[in-house]
Amino acid sequence: MVVGVGEPPLSSTRISVELVPRDAESLRMELQAVRQTFPAVSVINLPDLPRFSVRSWDGCVIAKHFFAHTIPHIRTIDLRMDQPLPTALLDTLREHCIQEILLVTGDSDVPLSHAPLPLLQAIPLFKQALPGVRVYTALDPYRQDFALEYDYLQQKLAAGSDGFFTQPFFALSPMERYCACFASVPIFWGVAPVTSVASRTYWETRNRVIFPEDFAPTLAWNQAFARQALRFVRDTESHIYFMPIRTPVVEYLAAVLD
Repeated sequence: MVVGVGEPPLSSTRISVELVPRDAESLRMELQAVRQTFPAVSVINLPDLPRFSVRSWDGCVIAKHFFAHTIPHIRTIDLRMDQPLPTALLDTLREHCIQEILLVTGDSDVPLSHAPLPLLQAIPLFKQALPGVRVYTALDPYRQDFALEYDYLQQKLAAGSDGFFTQPFFALSPMERYCACFASVPIFWGVAPVTSVASRTYWETRNRVIFPEDFAPTLAWNQAFARQALRFVRDTESHIYFMPIRTPVVEYLAAVLD
């Protein structure tokens, strides 16, 4: 277990890596590789994918053996509006001193059998249940136009959100635009490698991403942009997370992190 590390100051740049907790063994192997290879990484964040056996908060318990700071994604679509927050989930976060969470709405491929807890209602419930825990929410520049997304982000802040994790960006100009509006808000800017035509098509159709004209689905292009984004977050004293998805994490980050 990593011990003796205090809460990170909000003003210093933090570097996170998002790892998919497919199973406990593969997660441990990736955590060990990141810890050994990239000392600049201080945070691990884990998405919650119900199709896998390891839920995000359980994966964060494993990650705590490698990194002091772990951030589970929690899907509000899985929570019931007519029931209190799950005791087992809250107990896991408390017992293992998980001090930051990311609330996302999530989606489902099957019809829901319950009324899900709306995200704007979930924020204050988690803040009340877990005093002192930082609650992040999502910034998605692709879901709607800028004015509508700006208003939604303001609603999240009013509900108690402590900051944002963004969908991956592929150009600096939209990052600069959002940064200008939320300069005092902690933001983890997302960066993800897209290294095939099929992957690009997925991002365009599923997430409505608009790639810049100079984009190329190569590892080299994505590594070069990741270095630019890292300089941006250091200059703005914000944060960054890398989401390698299907790209081997060590191969991708080897040309990105100092």
